[in-house]
Amino acid sequence: MTTVARPLTDRRWLTATGRTVAEQSSDERGLVLAAQRGEREAFSQLVRTHERRAYAVARAIVVNHEDAEDAVQEAFLHAYRALHRFLPDQAFGAWLHRIVANAALDITRRRKVRDADELPETVASPFRDPAESSELRERLEAALGQLPARQRSVIVLHDVEGFRHAEIGRMLGIPEGTARSDLHYARSALRVVLGSVRSKL
Repeated sequence: MTTVARPLTDRRWLTATGRTVAEQSSDERGLVLAAQRGEREAFSQLVRTHERRAYAVARAIVVNHEDAEDAVQEAFLHAYRALHRFLPDQAFGAWLHRIVANAALDITRRRKVRDADELPETVASPFRDPAESSELRERLEAALGQLPARQRSVIVLHDVEGFRHAEIGRMLGIPEGTARSDLHYARSALRVVLGSVRSKL
């Protein structure tokens, strides 16, 4: 017997956690409303829910562990202060990711105008990727580091984090078509760089 996949619009559709999409959205909306009433534990729960993805967004833009953590901290602080302006019927994650992206871009701009050496990535953190020190990851990060900042951000946000072109455009403040174009050029440049690395092995 052939089973037909149910559309995502079906309120009974189960997520990987066994919860329906509607239930998860309702839970988050409840947390947002509670946080807007001043319940700090509700906002703490929102932080715990979104902190890993927020870090991934920041890291895609700054490609530096310490700067990414700084961006996440700044973004959550800004989100907390601006929470009264957030409309609960909107997607909290999308709103937060735009704030994170802006914080990361601000840090990138500040870093460009100062001459301080980049801090070594040796501080332990709950966000740290266990594979971060692997040779393959080092080569990939070196290749990504050769891309222009915006192209690097777009390719990581799209190919690694799974954001859509329109979402990336909103986060980075660029048209959707520009995000598509940047992704194309970033992929082409990355293939060239990684190809040259393989030829040296």
